[in-house]
Amino acid sequence: MMANISPEVGRLVLRIAGAAMKTLLILGGGTAGTMVANKMAHKLDREQWRIVLVDRDQTHFYQPGFALIPFGIYQPEDLIKPRRNLLSASVELVFADIEVIEPERSRVRLSKGQQIIEYDILVVATGCEIRPDQIDGMMNGAWRKTIFDFYTLEGASALAGFLDKWKGGRLVVNVAELPIKCPVAPLEFLFLADAYFQRKGMRDKVELVFSTPQENVFAEPGASSFMNELFYKKGIHVEAGFDLNSVDGTQKTITSWKGKQLDYDLLVSIPTNMGVEAIERSEMGDDLNFIPTDKYTLQSRDWENVWVVGDAGDLPAAKSGSAAHYMLDSLEENIQLQIRKMPPKPSYDGHASFFIETGFERGVMLDYNYEFGPLPGSFPVPGLGPFRLLRESKSNHLGKLAFRWLYWNRLLPARGGMGPSQMSLAGKSA
Repeated sequence: MMANISPEVGRLVLRIAGAAMKTLLILGGGTAGTMVANKMAHKLDREQWRIVLVDRDQTHFYQPGFALIPFGIYQPEDLIKPRRNLLSASVELVFADIEVIEPERSRVRLSKGQQIIEYDILVVATGCEIRPDQIDGMMNGAWRKTIFDFYTLEGASALAGFLDKWKGGRLVVNVAELPIKCPVAPLEFLFLADAYFQRKGMRDKVELVFSTPQENVFAEPGASSFMNELFYKKGIHVEAGFDLNSVDGTQKTITSWKGKQLDYDLLVSIPTNMGVEAIERSEMGDDLNFIPTDKYTLQSRDWENVWVVGDAGDLPAAKSGSAAHYMLDSLEENIQLQIRKMPPKPSYDGHASFFIETGFERGVMLDYNYEFGPLPGSFPVPGLGPFRLLRESKSNHLGKLAFRWLYWNRLLPARGGMGPSQMSLAGKSA
């Protein structure tokens, strides 16, 4: 099979091949899409199935590292690799934008050359993206000047340059609305900021503020009380229940829907997160362009041969690479069941795990699912760890740093590496 398809011959090749074989089409080559492509390349009969992956970018980004760029822990070049190098040779890769998905006709139209790909099974792994344009005033002149994001490589790099020269003031980290990709990332950013300014000898010149629409620092009760203590110890002020309405970049204020104002000297924003615009054009999503998805089977609620993995669905699970990894076994099994014309199994339990850097070579780990919030204990081996849950430790910090190697060499190739897909209560205590 061809490893890459040029736009000029793509439509012809896809039509000819599709006549003889069935097609598994994957939209999105991020964490979730890459893992699915590699997993299914080892599971499906190559004589009967072709696997096609569509993405607009030739570069794959290690997104968990973005929050570490502003503090000099990573450089941009540490977090990128060519997308083609991360995929099984049997996966056909098409570089193009998605114009529209037509699930009633089991096909996708791509914008480049109006190429059409027909599919038998579709996996949507288009993820989500920040949309600062959805917030009144966010883009009016101060964006990437005194207002920054760290959810993109460009934003994190620009913020690194700003912090290097900043003399201090009030730094507000604001979550505009939920859900967001990687819900612990804003907390990690604040912990790292505390350590960064201490090392620069200017922590007394910086006021750190966390503004969130939630009533607690973290949604899960067990983790929230732990995080509250950590915030208090590190001198980070919390403005809970702050639903962002607008930003005034000239006056350097943010205003909630209830009229409350917060002043800032530097605003680090986590803007509205939304599914990609192709989902909106295809009329497949909700108001935030997230696809209605069965939270246990990962099957679209509206189309039987459409599956949703990673951040693209409206699941109540955390939007993160770890959750996508834990979804993988369930998705693979259910696709195999569909091929055999059998009903799917409700086997995904909402499992997600996070390493959170807390500064000074220490970290915290969380492990939870739909039913159980984060609990104290050990991970992944009960009683042994080496990682400690809901506790700061050096081993958790080392785990965070090691995760980058694990990501490139185990998770993306779909070789496992984070323990069982379903959360275990072994080694945990309520």
